[in-house]
Amino acid sequence: MIYPGGVISALFERGKMARYISLYSGSSGNCSAIEENGKFILIDMGKSARLTAAALNSAGLDIGDCHGILISHEHSDHTAGLKVFLKNRNIPVYTNAETRDFLTDRELVPAHIHIEDMGYKGVDIGDFFVSGFYTPHDSVGCMGFRINTKNGSSMSMATDLGHINENILQNLMGVDLAVVESNYDEKMLKEGVYPDYLKRRILSNNGHLSNVQSSMATIRLIESGVKKIHLCHLSENNNTPRIALGEVLNTALRYGYEIDGDVTVKANRRHDITAPTEF
Repeated sequence: MIYPGGVISALFERGKMARYISLYSGSSGNCSAIEENGKFILIDMGKSARLTAAALNSAGLDIGDCHGILISHEHSDHTAGLKVFLKNRNIPVYTNAETRDFLTDRELVPAHIHIEDMGYKGVDIGDFFVSGFYTPHDSVGCMGFRINTKNGSSMSMATDLGHINENILQNLMGVDLAVVESNYDEKMLKEGVYPDYLKRRILSNNGHLSNVQSSMATIRLIESGVKKIHLCHLSENNNTPRIALGEVLNTALRYGYEIDGDVTVKANRRHDITAPTEF
């Protein structure tokens, strides 16, 4: 069954399984938490420190239990809250060399914070093992993440990418949960109010992923055994959760798959927490 993103009605009991929580997702800001046994890591922080801290509190997460922050790339909707959030904290940041240098040169992270170039190799971050993979986007460096938890759960995330190639698919396949960009409906974008240069940027191979591209990727993921999928980074102006989820459903039906209780797909909410997903 396909479920729309929703406000949290009840938090899952800690310690049973890992949890993925989208704190907010979209072109105005992105941040996700991956938690197991009360400890967690964050992916990106594109809104204010105050809003992020409030979202973590609403999700029942104590900032003192954060092992590290993964940064996919340097764009402000993924980094805007970092400097203030880390001003009086000592949480390490993990990214690639290009993004590390960008953050350092522009003083977007406090000087006392260690920023590790994790490249595309694996690194232990507390109880989590994280490996990175390259994603094509118009930034100095952009990466997705594949995460394994101490208790054996796994998830992958790829956001802000203009297209999906076989290497990206391999990094998304076979996990318990995959989080994939589904940024825009092509008709809405082309007929919308964005200037031509911005439309060309979004449509390019280094721009963002359309609903059609994302839905085709979900078929490969389902074939590889992925049972839980989140659609992330939906455009406020060129997409809706209903349209994005509908594209996945229609594509699955065309390929002979029926998304039911065995496979769930959610669309992350733009400004609010999306209900946690155990994996």
